[in-house]
Amino acid sequence: MANASSSASGAQALFVDRSGESPKPLPLWPALVIPREAIEAEIARLGALPRPADGRRCAWIVHPAADPASPGLAPGIRVSLEVLLSGESTAPVRHSSTRLGFCIAGDGEAIVGSRRIRFERHDVWNIPAMVPWAQRNDGRQVQAVLGYSNAPLLEKMNVHLVEQGAEVEAALEVAQPRAGAPATAVPAEGAPPTPASLAAGLPPGAFPLDEAGAYLMPYETLIDPVAVESRPLHFPWRSVKLHLDELQALGDRYRGRRLYLLYNPATGRTNGTTASFFATMCVRPPRIVDRPHRHAAAAINYYFAGSGRSTVEGRIYEWKAGDLMLSAPGWAVHNHASHGETVYELTVQDSPLHIAMESLLWQEDMKGPIAVLGAGRGFTTNREPTGA
Repeated sequence: MANASSSASGAQALFVDRSGESPKPLPLWPALVIPREAIEAEIARLGALPRPADGRRCAWIVHPAADPASPGLAPGIRVSLEVLLSGESTAPVRHSSTRLGFCIAGDGEAIVGSRRIRFERHDVWNIPAMVPWAQRNDGRQVQAVLGYSNAPLLEKMNVHLVEQGAEVEAALEVAQPRAGAPATAVPAEGAPPTPASLAAGLPPGAFPLDEAGAYLMPYETLIDPVAVESRPLHFPWRSVKLHLDELQALGDRYRGRRLYLLYNPATGRTNGTTASFFATMCVRPPRIVDRPHRHAAAAINYYFAGSGRSTVEGRIYEWKAGDLMLSAPGWAVHNHASHGETVYELTVQDSPLHIAMESLLWQEDMKGPIAVLGAGRGFTTNREPTGA
């Protein structure tokens, strides 16, 4: 039974009695494979459309279980398919969501704040929040990009801000992008020295309340937190592959996954490519089978070489090069296996967000313990992080 409490606006809050209620099982989303053929057909459909006013031919790839008010391929991850024909460009835009770009066809250029990023097929780049950006296709082929955004989460919170128009265009022009040049912060002349509290690892003005670890922080620091510069970064596939292929030498006895995180230092201990997502590039030698495991973060894989299968909550899904897959819905038991050829894949997962929220539950071995990664001891493999 629910009781109502009214406010001056006339809206009513409800008291929902949950006394003695037992928790309900998690309504896990089923895994989902979007085959290469369907993606190619959508690229062709988008390419045949008249050019929109803002230049953005775009289709969201939405899971049938998604909330219509915040659609995504996973609850907190939106994947968009975006197409530009040769010679076309998009209007500048900026938004409070963060984004990853991943080129699956053609090539081109992303103008992100004060950086121009030349990208080719299978390159990855990030777009920080509220940084104006645009994209263009100066090549001869159709350009197709998968965009990964945390917009569904912000829409659920009713705070996703998206801006276009003259003001955003002016902001991008002021940035004066230079080819290959990263954005850099220039300290103000006469900037004050670093406070002693910050040098000690504490925000400015924070002081202890007791000996157990509770602190107080003044309002002035609350509204001016320590800033961490978020830069647009580029991860060229040609360079990443050179390092990734070295992991094939680990052999069948290796107890882990052969991958590298496309790491953004601005994310610090949350191990991200953006503040919400990590992107990893993985290589699977032929006939490699992972151990079943699960994690609270959702994972979306794009396979761009090879073929294999995934077993998710007991159901087997076959996949091949060019397929996109919600391969690991949050907390679903899963594992992956390659068939007779080498597999390359991009995985986007919302682990950094969960680490920040202290909710990254992870079970590396279904017979082993559940850990909260980032809040306590995690897991190990039979190899050191240095590769030794």
